[in-house]
Amino acid sequence: MSDLTPRRAVFLVARREFLTKVRAKSFLVGTLAIIAVMAGYVLFQTVLLARSDRDTVALAGQATVLTEPLVRTAKSLGREVEVIDAPDAADAEQRVRAGELDVLVTGAPDALRVVVKDRLDNALRNSIDLIVKQQVLNAQLAEAGLDPVGVARTVDAAKVDVVTLEPSDDQRGERMVIGLVIAALLYYSLLVYGTMVAQGVVEEKSSRVVEILLSTLRPWQLLLGKVIGLGLVGLVQLLIIGGVGVVVSSVTGLVDVTGMAGGALAVGVLWYLLGFFLYATVYAAAASLVPRQEELQSVLTPISMVIVIVFVVGINLMIQDASSTLVAVLSMLPPFAPILMPGRMAMGVAPLWQVAVALVLAMVAVAAITWLGGKVYANAVLRTGSRVKLRDVLR
Repeated sequence: MSDLTPRRAVFLVARREFLTKVRAKSFLVGTLAIIAVMAGYVLFQTVLLARSDRDTVALAGQATVLTEPLVRTAKSLGREVEVIDAPDAADAEQRVRAGELDVLVTGAPDALRVVVKDRLDNALRNSIDLIVKQQVLNAQLAEAGLDPVGVARTVDAAKVDVVTLEPSDDQRGERMVIGLVIAALLYYSLLVYGTMVAQGVVEEKSSRVVEILLSTLRPWQLLLGKVIGLGLVGLVQLLIIGGVGVVVSSVTGLVDVTGMAGGALAVGVLWYLLGFFLYATVYAAAASLVPRQEELQSVLTPISMVIVIVFVVGINLMIQDASSTLVAVLSMLPPFAPILMPGRMAMGVAPLWQVAVALVLAMVAVAAITWLGGKVYANAVLRTGSRVKLRDVLR
């Protein structure tokens, strides 16, 4: 083992960590559970959106002449309507009560009666109101000797001239969803696999395995190999979940990811690697300060809270306005960058110079944290018996 090169040493440690975790049953079960939850949520949203954007309306009596106007007006207001004739109004009302029909419309076109089970969608309400008002207006115009069709044609021809200063983004909603999903996946990966690094450090320290390992390896080689190995495990899971998410979204049509999926996934991988090295090294250094698993949570809680706060605050700000000055500044700072910047990039609101600044600051932070964390780890990992104070290992 005396001829073991640093690169070979790091590789062996990383391979051991990677294979141990990937072959574990918990990795497969955890990945499948996340995929199942994600797929179920996407399918649920697909069904929910399909139902929420479509109404089944029954027309009875004189109201049957409003089939075409109702469909056309509702569509102009963003609502899809399926219209059916109801020969028996009483039977149709019972079907509304049973939930088989959303709406029953009866009565004369200028005095309609609308029956619903509990509530009437605002878009559909506005559609029916417009039709009633149009019918009343047509009757008034006819009484005044004017041609309702001609008046309607003149009114339709009157339009405003809209000047767009910036090109509209028809995929803004899809970009928002992809950005938030990437941020959530990165948050999960950093939290779970960072904690896994810490648990591995304490396990080796409490069992004295680390003393055997450090007889042939340098502390920084063991630390780097552990971070790389577990980081690759998280990366594999991230790619699997992301790939399945892209396929499910494409098949269901919930999100149109054409042309965005590959780039978003690549961005997510880049920021995952930077974020993982940033946080996992801190996790490992903190874990080296305690001798037993029972004391681990006390040193990990502050780090985990930082990640949670970064995620919660960042996501809320990004939902409100991803292009605001505050979000832009936060997304360039190392603690926020791994979660916020990939989301903003997926949304297309992060200029190239902001991405470059965020990358430079993140790499500087990774280098600094790696050096500092390596020093803490090297000075604390062999100290057993009691918890090591941070100021003692930094001397």
